[in-house]
Amino acid sequence: MAMGFGCNAAGVVGCRIIDSPRERLIAILTNSMVPCNAILTNSLVPCNGRFPTLITLSLFFMGCFQASKSGIFSIPPSLATALLLTGLILLGIGATLLSSLILSKTLLCGMPSSFTLELPPYRRPQLSKIIVRSVLDRTLFVLGRALLVAAPAGLIIWLSANIQWNGVSLLAHLSGFLDPFGRLLGMDGIILTGFILGFPANEIVIPIILMAYLQTGQLVEMSDQAQLFSLLSAHGWTAKTAVCMAVFSLFHWPCSTTCLTIGKETKSAKWTLLSIAIPTGIGMAVCFLVASAARLLGLA
Repeated sequence: MAMGFGCNAAGVVGCRIIDSPRERLIAILTNSMVPCNAILTNSLVPCNGRFPTLITLSLFFMGCFQASKSGIFSIPPSLATALLLTGLILLGIGATLLSSLILSKTLLCGMPSSFTLELPPYRRPQLSKIIVRSVLDRTLFVLGRALLVAAPAGLIIWLSANIQWNGVSLLAHLSGFLDPFGRLLGMDGIILTGFILGFPANEIVIPIILMAYLQTGQLVEMSDQAQLFSLLSAHGWTAKTAVCMAVFSLFHWPCSTTCLTIGKETKSAKWTLLSIAIPTGIGMAVCFLVASAARLLGLA
């Protein structure tokens, strides 16, 4: 799980030290739910790719309260943002542990095994070998799989934003088609499109959304917080939108690199698809509940 906070793919690879195939599979499935962790649940932990999105949404959420002059129990905005982000991280960890427990009692039930890690003889570290092995076994391993999907995915994103059909870009057609479903989950079609096209890397979800709103035809980054708040508010974003998107950012399918790594580690399309279905199902259910509750309470 700790490795998953850096990268879900690295967290999946780290599950190799678990001897029990059953427990290794549970770890992989749950690791994709944290910012990164074990094989089936590894994607429930928020990774570095999701943190920028979560931070942006936390800032927007606090901006909504500042704009309404309601405040949150007189807590300073910076502290409230930090508490909100911490709560999202704890939510991901809790979902990972709960999913692991449910899987161990149902789909992957069995006798728990003891974990024994034999310590090798202590030797003086050799810096050159450490660098070579870390580069070959970890860095190039993950980067190679990322490039395998990043190049064609980048082409698809560019084509969808620049090819037009009946005077409207393919990106607009796709977001329009998904809009009713997005509204049901407390978001909109453009946000869902951003998550779908952001499959290669979670870092590009927000830039894709901004590209669609501004209709620029290329990925957009916006560092000015006030300008970003104004743009998103102008397109109907509210505190509810920020909460639902934060939940879905925390719980949705793993990135392409993690999916490829899960497929390589499990050698099974079934478990790879399950690692995608588990976090996505959780995210859709929670978003629907949050959006429904907001509608019942009359909140925007």
